[in-house]
Amino acid sequence: PGSDAHRLCRELIESRLHAYGADTVMVQQAPVTTFDGTRHTAYNILGRFNPGATRRVLLLAHYDTRPWADRDPDEANRSKPIDGANDGASGVAALLETARVAGHRLPDSIGVDLLFVDMEDSGTPSGSDDDSEDSWALGAQEWVKAMPYTDENRPRYAILLDMVGGKDARFHREYFSDRDARAVVDRVWSIARMSGLAERFPNAQGGAIVDDHLHINGAGIPCVDIIESANPTTGSFNPTWHTMADNASNIDRRTLRDVTQVVLNTLYNY
Repeated sequence: PGSDAHRLCRELIESRLHAYGADTVMVQQAPVTTFDGTRHTAYNILGRFNPGATRRVLLLAHYDTRPWADRDPDEANRSKPIDGANDGASGVAALLETARVAGHRLPDSIGVDLLFVDMEDSGTPSGSDDDSEDSWALGAQEWVKAMPYTDENRPRYAILLDMVGGKDARFHREYFSDRDARAVVDRVWSIARMSGLAERFPNAQGGAIVDDHLHINGAGIPCVDIIESANPTTGSFNPTWHTMADNASNIDRRTLRDVTQVVLNTLYNY
């Protein structure tokens, strides 16, 4: 956040949405303050397909990256910003591919909103005495205050993609998603099974993750989080999480393909 790379990423997302046929591209700007008192402007980007359709689905991912590699094994790296190839870029990649494939092929009766949310990953550092849940997902907190919906066109459900590019990643049922949007979890994981991807999407409980979906659920839109949260090495996130190793060399194109396929199959089976 605040870097030239952040601005260029915003511009790329907006240009791709236009190129892939979004009917409307909106940018919400909101002032936010991180846990350490630093002020930023959050830029949430929304691309709308078939905006007149009342049967809508919301798909979202955060595009900001962690400003500090506070989980890196090398202490000298812990003040450096990460690439965020998995934690940030992977969800964005899957949404842009969804836009490319579905942009011109949606039935008129179905609308899709793609939300690229900012300032998710600037929460309190690991080991902090003040590990506040509210220090995370600042962009999503602002977005739900001014959602562009009426009671008639509010999305029926939402899918959040976060860390969906790890090597050999498996996506268990995230705890808060099961608690707040179980019917949607059942639907997505059933689609994954029917798509031949049951091994990629085990029908078993994963971790309880503080993420953007908590605020979407709180705003009345049932939202599930597709996230790697039961990695066999760590017991939680991918080993590259919040380290300098979260770069493109540790991304698996097969994982990205499988997650995007499940999202597309869910849309087309609405």
